[in-house]
Amino acid sequence: MFTRLAEQHRQLVKDLVMNLQALAIALENRGYLASCYTCGGQMNSASFMVSLGENHLIRFLVSDYGITWTEMRDDRELMKLEGAEAISQLEDLAKLVKYQIKSTDFTGKNTQEMYKQVQTI
Repeated sequence: MFTRLAEQHRQLVKDLVMNLQALAIALENRGYLASCYTCGGQMNSASFMVSLGENHLIRFLVSDYGITWTEMRDDRELMKLEGAEAISQLEDLAKLVKYQIKSTDFTGKNTQEMYKQVQTI
């Protein structure tokens, strides 16, 4: 049973890394500064970052050791989530791409204001 769960976790991380890479590309195409770095060719970890405006940064880390979402503004941590909550935040971020919203549409807004605007679309 534990071997099966470990393999499922590895597959989840791999899928997440591939989706982060695609999200970074899509965000860059919308005018955001975004990157996704992986370690090695096994796709077992990644560091994803996106700038949502002046001094507003999202960092998402995924590995076999855990998953974290950190939101920072002016070099101060505003929010840190782990596990499923961190993954859920990616859905809101992905809506920026889905609804083709450009970074200039959110100048000066915090993440909660951005997500409220996205949800009304």
